[in-house]
Amino acid sequence: MNNIQTSVTPAAIQGRSPWRAAWNSLRLVMQDSFAVVGVAILILFIIIALTAPLLAPFDPFKAMMTETGRLARLRPPSAEYLMGTTAFGNDVLSQFLYGFRVALLVGLVAAIAVGFISTVFGVLSGYFGGWVDDVLMRITDVALSIPTLPFAIVAVALLGPSVENIILVITILFWRNGARIIRSAVLTERERIYVKWARAAGASHFHIIMRHILPNIVRVIFLWVTMSVAFAILTEASLAFLGLGDPTVISWGQMLNTAFTSGNLRTAWWWVVPPSLALVMLVSALYLIGRAYEEQTNPRLRRR
Repeated sequence: MNNIQTSVTPAAIQGRSPWRAAWNSLRLVMQDSFAVVGVAILILFIIIALTAPLLAPFDPFKAMMTETGRLARLRPPSAEYLMGTTAFGNDVLSQFLYGFRVALLVGLVAAIAVGFISTVFGVLSGYFGGWVDDVLMRITDVALSIPTLPFAIVAVALLGPSVENIILVITILFWRNGARIIRSAVLTERERIYVKWARAAGASHFHIIMRHILPNIVRVIFLWVTMSVAFAILTEASLAFLGLGDPTVISWGQMLNTAFTSGNLRTAWWWVVPPSLALVMLVSALYLIGRAYEEQTNPRLRRR
């Protein structure tokens, strides 16, 4: 009987730090081959984003000229221009490399903001219940009633097309679903026997949340943040494709928008394919990491 109780007792009761158990789960994710691929792609993208100014052969806004002084427009890939040029004579490779910076900046910053707000709303609502739950969930319901794309288009158009405003709009739009998901996990955790024991022992709300609630829902938070990175990147690309991107920076969505408005979306494949593939690879990498972590923390999925 004692052995059975020990096997199902949480790490916090066994004397181990619940935060360490959560960290060990993250480390075990690297045993999944798909997760290794996802992490490798993500690290590669981060390195390219950090070193883009060094790797880019030209200024992304500079118009390339031929020896005769004419605009080098729509040049296919060659030794001189490895990824060709745009209809305006810009080097595609340089623009493509700078696009890594915007994608990861928007994705990571927006995901951190979304994850923080979702966690605060979800934990406070689920743990305290009562009027706190009613107020926070009514705010969440109002936020959920806002249509995503129309609101994003109007908000960015009113605030101005900048990276900061896009991050703000993404944060406003995507915290709401995460708050409900995290709240559901907290509602389950707060009924655990070890939480009731902690209350009976006189532990403070802060101690219970930090010691017993958060470590045991970190799986849900991590998965939501991972998804939020992908949502943020795709939303930024969508807004930029619609012409609402920051005109002072180069992004993959802006590259696709320029190719579309110039009438070369189908013909200049070297202009369209790189940013499209990069978006697919980055979102797929995030999915693989999230999938591996979910399988690691969910015994039912591991058995399958």
